[in-house]
Amino acid sequence: MRAVSSFAMLEKLGRVRLSRHFHMREFLYSEIANFHGIPNFPEDPEMAIAAGTRLCTDLLDPLVDTFGPITLRGSYRNAAVNGFGNAKGMNCAMNASAAAHHRWDARDGAGHAGAMACVSVPWFAAQYEAGRDWRDLAWWIHDHLPPCALWFFPKRAAFNIGWHAAGARTISSYIAPKGKLLAAGAVPGETAGERQARHADFPPFRGIAWPELPERWR
Repeated sequence: MRAVSSFAMLEKLGRVRLSRHFHMREFLYSEIANFHGIPNFPEDPEMAIAAGTRLCTDLLDPLVDTFGPITLRGSYRNAAVNGFGNAKGMNCAMNASAAAHHRWDARDGAGHAGAMACVSVPWFAAQYEAGRDWRDLAWWIHDHLPPCALWFFPKRAAFNIGWHAAGARTISSYIAPKGKLLAAGAVPGETAGERQARHADFPPFRGIAWPELPERWR
């Protein structure tokens, strides 16, 4: 797919299905882009689609299949939007740091692809606001999903979750205890049994029964 140069091409891009539950259109919205009138289209749609497909298939779909619908708070940003947000202090990293994270169509300095989204899980957010520890969800993700980068935020326990071709597991947080809970390649500070106790009351992994497709249309 060529770079977006018309409404028809943007419409086509938005309709690309990334996974069972997600389409590209959902990830193109940006409050920075919307308010300041900066188009938020990928320069390399094919790369963005490929990275976004892994993010959705490997990480976001299992969340939906376990907890029901999730809230998407932000995701893809092109260089113009991300650079503007960084320059204006809008919680955007520098463009080089955002490559292979929120910039889905840019490789990082090591040549790796990646994609990141900021999401909130309503099922867990309600418990977090009542006092539940954010680490319960962090360790559940660690124990159930493929390697990914996690950053947790104080509002509704929203978190950045990122697929990355290098496949490192990391957990960081702006919620107390702040900082790095799990560094890349490190051994978790809690045993498997301690982690299991934290999320023993979570719903079964991918336990939601969605309507089956009729046999003839599978």
